[in-house]
Amino acid sequence: MRKHIICGIATLIFIPLWYYKTTPALNIHSEGLWFFAITVAIFYGMVESILNRKEQGGFQKKQNNRRFRVASYKRSNDNYEMSLIKGMFKVNGYMVAFVIFVLMFVISFFAEDKIFFSKKYSELITVTESDVSAIPSVEGTSSIALMDTSSAEKLGDREIGALSNVVSQYDVAGYTQIDYQGSPIKVAPLRYAGFFKWLKNKDAGIPGYVTVDPVKMDADYVALDEGMKYVPSARFSQNLKRHVRFAYPTTIFSNGHFEIDEEGTPWYVYSVYEQQFGLFDGKQVTGCILVNPFNGEMQKLSLDEVPTWVDVVFDGDLICTQYNYYAQLKGGYWNSKFGQVGCKKVTESSDSGADYGYVSKDGDIWIYTGVTSLNSDSSNIGFILSNERTEETLFIPCTGADEFSAMAAAEGEVQEKGYVASFPSLILVDNNPTYIMVLKDNAGLVKMYAAVNVEQYNLVATATNQEDCIANYKALLNGTLSVEEANSENTEASDTKPVSKDLSDAESKKITVTKKESIVESGNTYIYIVDENNNIYKALYADVIDMILVNVGDTITIKTDGEYFTIE
Repeated sequence: MRKHIICGIATLIFIPLWYYKTTPALNIHSEGLWFFAITVAIFYGMVESILNRKEQGGFQKKQNNRRFRVASYKRSNDNYEMSLIKGMFKVNGYMVAFVIFVLMFVISFFAEDKIFFSKKYSELITVTESDVSAIPSVEGTSSIALMDTSSAEKLGDREIGALSNVVSQYDVAGYTQIDYQGSPIKVAPLRYAGFFKWLKNKDAGIPGYVTVDPVKMDADYVALDEGMKYVPSARFSQNLKRHVRFAYPTTIFSNGHFEIDEEGTPWYVYSVYEQQFGLFDGKQVTGCILVNPFNGEMQKLSLDEVPTWVDVVFDGDLICTQYNYYAQLKGGYWNSKFGQVGCKKVTESSDSGADYGYVSKDGDIWIYTGVTSLNSDSSNIGFILSNERTEETLFIPCTGADEFSAMAAAEGEVQEKGYVASFPSLILVDNNPTYIMVLKDNAGLVKMYAAVNVEQYNLVATATNQEDCIANYKALLNGTLSVEEANSENTEASDTKPVSKDLSDAESKKITVTKKESIVESGNTYIYIVDENNNIYKALYADVIDMILVNVGDTITIKTDGEYFTIE
């Protein structure tokens, strides 16, 4: 009895300390709560084992110090061995932990098995059929969020590195892709660079955050008038997750991230989840918790109450997981395993599972990813666009190369440079679905841009800036540039076909050609000629195609306005 009292007291002391450390939701659907209970039971078993070893050691010591008769000693030893055998069948902490684990496994297996709940799994997300017109147009080039997180981190670190009073105490936390005042940006707060840095600066708080423009490829540090006290890198009662947990002890929340509203005011956002069926699965977002990091005030909102400036409530990984359920289980479980009629999945990388890009559309951030067949044949049958605030999801039928094939095509055009393509974004150029991406060097710095046609991924255009890349690509589509010209660093393409010069009323003139040269300008080929008086004339080669028969020294009659010419 004394041993169990000691175990109980030690466990009662351990429980609040471990809960303060791990802060699981007090909810049967929380995996954290189950593992919390298992840990508590194991702790009880450890204390019990320590006490048992002490008892056994004391027993052996007494036996060795006393002189018993051989028969008496043998009888006592036999009794001790029997007590050990009986102890194996006594309820202890380890057995309780094992029972909890088995119970959790059995309940979750039968309550979440896709054989029985395939229809419910497929209904976690609603998908609407759309067409390519839903893809953001190139006309809104500021909506193209090309920069990946690793490149943003390098720019952000460089910006912070120039601030001596900041870099010594803080570093940059994780980035979030948001829409800010109609344009995509990445934002990241500073965080304490360790426990002692928090101890020194906790009264002042986090002094600012970093924004990275994925279009302009630059970073800015935004200093705050007041420091943020309730942040993920703070300790004890100022730790953000612990602060929210104590306010909402039974709520399951995750996906904590940093955002700013349209005035640039910082907020932390947590997504709130509920299980639609089963013990742990059928997870669906039902709202969010907004936290003011300055004073710790928070509010729990349902989905229809979430303000429009909040961009990420449904995270991309959850959206992709739910789409895969929809695309594979809507025909039933057995069809997903055998016939696989109509079964699809999102594009997946070889090392990180589902992969996706971002586009800014209608003031929100949407993830986009290709949709392919289950046999992963390096081609897409369409795309999904999904709103990270509302989970409105569109399926856009469009056959063509998958994202990784397009990345390889872009890298192939600059293979001599060794640049690596980022995961692309998706835009519409002259009604052509197009991948657009950045090309980075070994240091992770953005060096070039590339545009790749989805349906014909051999149509690739590159340039050192986004505007020229799109112009080259347009010229490639309308036939005024070849693929080689569209990837020449000296090419400056025009996004429209040139207009022929009207010389019907111009003066006629007979000249002798002393020099002839063709030059590509803005993606269009012009011919320049020089007469005997060193006057220079030019024309769009397509308008004076007969000049191919004219040699230096020939005399011809032209019509000219003094700059442009045509052959009579």
